[in-house]
Amino acid sequence: MSKIINLARCLSRGAKELCLHNSNSDPHYLRLGQDPVETIKSEGVPKGHLAVYVGESKHDTQRYLVPVIYFNHPLFGELLKEAENVYGFNHPGGITIPCGVSEFERVQTKIAAGEQSPRQRWRRSKF
Repeated sequence: MSKIINLARCLSRGAKELCLHNSNSDPHYLRLGQDPVETIKSEGVPKGHLAVYVGESKHDTQRYLVPVIYFNHPLFGELLKEAENVYGFNHPGGITIPCGVSEFERVQTKIAAGEQSPRQRWRRSKF
């Protein structure tokens, strides 16, 4: 009988925690009826990162958080140059990179691994 009482208390405590939970304090919980996509988009960007949108068309973009240091890398600069050619500088909204998601992820992997653009390798081998 005491096990049943303990179980009831535990369930009661758990239900109270769920009802009183503040969804702003933990990003892993959503309130009932909350759109998970909009919740993710509205979350802040961590310090040292910028949000960019990647996709070949306006309707299939995905949001990525990119370390600011990547913006100085020549490989990322090539992606930004392509964005400039497609959208120009007066593009409304966030930074949008017009390439495939797999290509963008490949560039991110190369940057994280410390790879350089072919032009930089050529310059370094020349000296």
